[in-house]
Amino acid sequence: MSVTRASSLRSDIEVASVVSGNDAAVDEKKRQATTNAREDDTVPSSDSDIGDEEQGPPTPAQHNWPQYSKLRLLSLVLTVTGSAFLNTVGVQAAVIVLPTIGRDLNIPDSRQQWIVSAYSLTFGCFLLLWGRLADVYGKRLIFIWGSVWLTVITTVLPFVKNEIGFDVLRGLQGLGAAANVPTAIGILGVTFPPGRAKNYAFSCYGAGAPLGSVFGNIMGGVIGEYASWKWVFWILAIIAAFVTLAGIFIIPPPPVTNPDNMAAKSAVDWIGGMLVTVGLMVLMFALTEGNVVGWATPWVPTLIVASVIILMLFVLWQRYLEKHTTRRPLMKVSIFANRRFSAAMVIMLLFFAAFNNYLIFATYFFQDYLGLSVIQTTLRFIPTGVSGVIIAFATGFFLSRVPGNYILMFGTLCVSGSALLFATPIPPHTTYWAYGFPAMVLSVLGADTLYPCLTLFTAKSLPHEDQALGGALINAVGQIGRAIGLAIATAVETAVIAAEKGVAVDAIGGSDIGTGDRALLSGLRAAEWFTFAMSMTAFFLAAVVFRGAGYIGKKH
Repeated sequence: MSVTRASSLRSDIEVASVVSGNDAAVDEKKRQATTNAREDDTVPSSDSDIGDEEQGPPTPAQHNWPQYSKLRLLSLVLTVTGSAFLNTVGVQAAVIVLPTIGRDLNIPDSRQQWIVSAYSLTFGCFLLLWGRLADVYGKRLIFIWGSVWLTVITTVLPFVKNEIGFDVLRGLQGLGAAANVPTAIGILGVTFPPGRAKNYAFSCYGAGAPLGSVFGNIMGGVIGEYASWKWVFWILAIIAAFVTLAGIFIIPPPPVTNPDNMAAKSAVDWIGGMLVTVGLMVLMFALTEGNVVGWATPWVPTLIVASVIILMLFVLWQRYLEKHTTRRPLMKVSIFANRRFSAAMVIMLLFFAAFNNYLIFATYFFQDYLGLSVIQTTLRFIPTGVSGVIIAFATGFFLSRVPGNYILMFGTLCVSGSALLFATPIPPHTTYWAYGFPAMVLSVLGADTLYPCLTLFTAKSLPHEDQALGGALINAVGQIGRAIGLAIATAVETAVIAAEKGVAVDAIGGSDIGTGDRALLSGLRAAEWFTFAMSMTAFFLAAVVFRGAGYIGKKH
């Protein structure tokens, strides 16, 4: 199998997806009576305002936390966790049955990756817009709408008989997931006050992704082997329908909004939404296709430059709205003036890229180098899901007992260790239990400690009215990291293979690279070394910037 084709078929394997906003409001701007319509959200004025051990981020003084029974709160957590579960299953299962779908719909190998890419593209690009809409019009409404949309599209999808229609509906699937994934985080953020219950709620949500990963792999493998691929989507539709019904009956309606603020809250920054959505879509499309068509293809760098320009215009527009008008921007760029908040976003970008790269290139190693079947490869990834669920719940205990910088450092070191085990020259046919199993456990140990910590930190860094946007922001950063990290790692892999074989990089697609190829092994190890470097960069950033940050999950 060519490296180019292999990367195109698996370039969108996604792992846990998800995110959240600040219970703190420091240095609140004074407002005149004539500007009461504007909601001037507060932004922490210094690094110590977020996660400080002594002071910590205080909860909003005027926020009345809802009171619900333990049973309803547990049901709510399980319901919104279903969105993370569905998002991961929707990608993982589709990747497994990709060749079967391609054969049935007569889709050539060169375009089969769009069955996965179409979903990922719309999911990653519409997160911020849906996050803001959820904060403005109601998180419950957007969550239920997204779940209904996902149920309907997933039910109809298997009946489509042509390539274009199938890809379009996959994109519409991603649109529904983009609506309810960040909204789920927002619902948790405004339902649970800071404390132990909130820590466990966010940790439980984090368990949805690894559980979905295992279920998606197993379901895709079993159905692909013994039944029609259509049942992958029909089973997803059934689960989505249950999540929808649970959302309708369990998620509480939003509190009554102050009429004086309705005019400000109803004004959505559609210009900003268009700029960021188009900019992200162009960027992720170019990064996804770059390793397929070649980075020297003229339109690839052109699109990357165009996307950067569009995203810069978005930032300038947001800053203009925030500083010079009474209109509410889609995203307040002033929050990034806080050193720790900006560092948290960079750590998430590097971590998501490293974790995703590790899983993808481990898949290459098992399938392309060792020549294992899909089922055999799936079995080797089961420890990530099983241990991930256990670790996610344990993390809820440690969030209020271990300083945040230690949790972040531990998480990044674990992911670094998993990449290192596949990067070092361990004999390829060494037993899986000696390096593969510990690498799998380490990777999810890092993911399920770091992700809830960063998500909770983001929730504490934004006001209540921006909780869904916070979830969208951290998810969008993760998606960008995934795309950039995979593009660079694949380029590194291809360059090393070309050097080993003594051919041009452009000729790699036609080279005879098969099971046991030493050049392929060298390329895979080089990609894992790059992954190790990204994760260690995140480690040092966490060690320096989050020093003295205090207990992220402590009740203040």
